[in-house]
Amino acid sequence: MDHASQSGLSYARAGVDSAKADSGLSRLRTWIEKTFAFNPQARPHLPLGYFANVIRLEGLNLGIGFTTDGVGTKLLVAELLGKYDTVGIDCIAMNVNDLLCVGATPVSFVDYLAVEEVQPDMLDALGKGLCRGAELASISIAGGEIAQLREMIRGAQVGTGFDLAGAAIGTVALDRLIIGQDVEPGDALIGLASSGIHSNGLTLARRVLAGETPLSLDRHLPECGRTVGEELLEPTRIYVPEVSAMLAAEVRVKALMHITGDGFLNLSRIAAPVGFRIESLPAPPPLFTVLQDLGKLSDAEMYQVYNMGVGLCVVVPEADAERTIKLAAGHGSRAWRLGTAIASAQRTIRIEPRRLTSQDGQFVRS
Repeated sequence: MDHASQSGLSYARAGVDSAKADSGLSRLRTWIEKTFAFNPQARPHLPLGYFANVIRLEGLNLGIGFTTDGVGTKLLVAELLGKYDTVGIDCIAMNVNDLLCVGATPVSFVDYLAVEEVQPDMLDALGKGLCRGAELASISIAGGEIAQLREMIRGAQVGTGFDLAGAAIGTVALDRLIIGQDVEPGDALIGLASSGIHSNGLTLARRVLAGETPLSLDRHLPECGRTVGEELLEPTRIYVPEVSAMLAAEVRVKALMHITGDGFLNLSRIAAPVGFRIESLPAPPPLFTVLQDLGKLSDAEMYQVYNMGVGLCVVVPEADAERTIKLAAGHGSRAWRLGTAIASAQRTIRIEPRRLTSQDGQFVRS
């Protein structure tokens, strides 16, 4: 269905104004960059704003990659349903998938949990999810912090409010750093399937699918074969096994892009002055079709907020495209050849099946 002319909800109208956030972030960034001078030996190896950053270990061809992220308002769905055993997987996934994007092998993780009130059963379930996520990513959890913030954290029900975030580290040889610096026009863009909505755009999705009534999370979605809540809580896919297999097989991986907030605009983050022409797209999972139809969301809004069924993109030489797809399949990931890198100083992303082109940080109808 073509939603180009429909006027419905948007991420900004749902309460998440990305443009305003970018403006505020630029002011924060000014102060953060001043810290680079405080310890020259620990100066970040990459500019701010990539999926993860790297600190060089002095005297070695080895860097420590690190990143931090949380689960966002997906936690509200867990809270309303009283189901906490999967969001720990999301927390691990959001971090280790970003680490992969610099070529790092994830090693360890720490979590931060803020609660309105200590609920032992909740902590047990959260720990179960964190443990499962660590298992899938082949990492340890080296520690963490729990804070009781009754005055600051408020749940949908008394005592149940919480927030969960974490930070992960990994290792990468500096001569094997992957930030898209070698991508050339003609290279193949491969997409790996997501497990669903992952952990981005939940504020908009909840507004469209659940509205103001928590009980609607129990509503059955015939298109998906399960309830709204079950669909929204499907854990974010962890791509460590697939990417590790590609690197071990010496596929010439030139770039890795985690499709999270900003959707397919994440493709423009890489270092090389190239863009991408997407010529083929898999059918999006039914949840996205339901979300778009009910919310009357434009194609542009969908592709700059959601992963639309593609959770990670890999750029390889054309000669390695089929092997990359087979290696992903060997670890249970469907993968597709989406398109091709193109010369573009503006790093333009063209989604031809939807007639969308990136322009000034958003998608417009082309």
